Amino acid sequence: MKRVLMTVAGVLILVIGVALLVLPGPGLLLVLAGLLILASVFPKLERYVDPVQERAMKAAEDSVSSPLRITGSVLAGLGLIAAGIVWGLVPGLPLAGWSTGTSLILSGIVLLVLLGYSYRRVQSRRAERR
Repeated sequence: MKRVLMTVAGVLILVIGVALLVLPGPGLLLVLAGLLILASVFPKLERYVDPVQERAMKAAEDSVSSPLRITGSVLAGLGLIAAGIVWGLVPGLPLAGWSTGTSLILSGIVLLVLLGYSYRRVQSRRAERR
């Protein structure tokens, strides 16, 4: 039963991550999370974890490589949260409602949390080099 639940959860997170590669949200990190879950059930998938993890961490570090990128990322996160509120409150929009609004709000929050994590990670690496 545990194996089935882990497989379903891993596939679901992986599919959402793939969708978020083209939609607003942390797609690559969700792909990584899905792969990690699936690799715990299917060890042959472990060979895909390291390349995806390297790309996800590189993308996270690139997002905080300059003040302009940090500002853009923060504005994108706040924009997602604002769009989520609008989508939840304005009934005439395509796919209007709180299901769409909540997913946008959560994407914005995840983006801001990951941005903070990336910033701290980059700053600690810079401090170690000194």
